[in-house]
Amino acid sequence: QVQLVESGGGLVQAGGSLRLSCVASGSTFGINNIAWYRQAPGKQRELVAGISSDGSTNYAVAVKGRFTISGDNAKNTVYLQMNSLKPEDTAVYYCNAVQHMGVGYDYDYWGRGTQVTVSS
Repeated sequence: QVQLVESGGGLVQAGGSLRLSCVASGSTFGINNIAWYRQAPGKQRELVAGISSDGSTNYAVAVKGRFTISGDNAKNTVYLQMNSLKPEDTAVYYCNAVQHMGVGYDYDYWGRGTQVTVSS
């Protein structure tokens, strides 16, 4: 089992910055991808950014150039640096981890989320 705990959310004015953290604990062996998703009221959950075990990253078009995902393996932590925030970035941000334990054995874990509110 893997536990994910997000932190760093809050209320910020448009144009401001926040840094989210996702700490993984438990049996973290085999985690090969960690991603941030977000869900705004009345909308579907969407991928924001992801980072793989080889360090490769991917971003949603809406956040590319403003958000940066990074990882610290020693701390089992993934960060999401969010700059130039916009009101449309307001959402609950969730951390997701995919653990690969063999062919046909992929496990999906989610944190409880952290609220990000951007005021105009």
